[in-house]
Amino acid sequence: MSESMSEAESDAGDAGEEAGAYEPAAPAPLDVPREPTGEAGVDAQLQRLADADHLATDGHVEVYEDVHRGLRDALTALDARPGPPAPPPPYPQSRS
Repeated sequence: MSESMSEAESDAGDAGEEAGAYEPAAPAPLDVPREPTGEAGVDAQLQRLADADHLATDGHVEVYEDVHRGLRDALTALDARPGPPAPPPPYPQSRS
C-alpha cells in the first residue's frame, strides 16, 4: 500500500508543479450583442458593458456595479418624468 500512496503523492506533486506554471488566458470580448433601446441613458450604460471585455474577471465587478447604478438612475429618471395629463373626469349625467 505504501507504494500506491507514494504514487498518489508523486502525482499530487506533479499537479502542483503544473499549477504553478499555469498562465491565465488574456481577457477576451464576450461578444454579447447589445440592442439599442432608444433611451440615451440606458444605451450609454449598455455600451459601458463593453469595458468589461478588456478587463480580467476580477475587474468585471466594478463595471457591472457602475452599469447597475447607471441603469437604476436612468430608470428613476424615467419614473420622475411627467407623463401626459390625466384625462378629465367624465361629465356628470343629468337626470331629466
